[in-house]
Amino acid sequence: MNQTTGEPIAGRLASLTEPTATELAALRRQLADIADTTGILDVAYTVVDSPVGPLLLAGTERGLVRIAYRREGFDAVLQALADRLSPRILRSPGRLDAAARQLEEYFAGRRTGFDLALDFSLSSGFRRLVQQHLPDIGYGHTETYRDVAAVVGNPRAVRAVGSACATNPLPVVVPCHRVVRSDGTPGGYAGGPAAKVALLALESAA
Repeated sequence: MNQTTGEPIAGRLASLTEPTATELAALRRQLADIADTTGILDVAYTVVDSPVGPLLLAGTERGLVRIAYRREGFDAVLQALADRLSPRILRSPGRLDAAARQLEEYFAGRRTGFDLALDFSLSSGFRRLVQQHLPDIGYGHTETYRDVAAVVGNPRAVRAVGSACATNPLPVVVPCHRVVRSDGTPGGYAGGPAAKVALLALESAA
């Protein structure tokens, strides 16, 4: 018994209500905003829907650092970000509003290029060189792996270009889907062959 009110403690506990999903979501947003504004959030992330499936977006103070397809495993991607960048990682959509909006516009056919700060800290060396060239491939156009190798100054590095595209941390925004095989077939893609074909079809229809 509660000595003050005489009401059984079990009864008082039973009267407490579980927070609703909406209340929990609001609390998470509030905590994320506090973490962001106080400078203790190093990597923010969110998940957005798209015609090629859910996409995980992650950003640092420098800019968008990661876009991942569900088939890559969101938990594994977040763990890799924590290991390579910082364990101070939290779901915080606000930092990624611009990226989410521009991706929505792209998939709706209203955007042909992205105007976003990008953080290439997950790439280095030849891979970064290749990935930084990819946005130069125009919307609705393609280059072969061999073309890209020549452009970045190493014509024999065709396989290395393929590896750079396969490990591109920012698919869609950094358009590795525009790099195809010499025979015109799509080739590999982190989001799977169907996603690559869908992106190429979207751009060719514009």
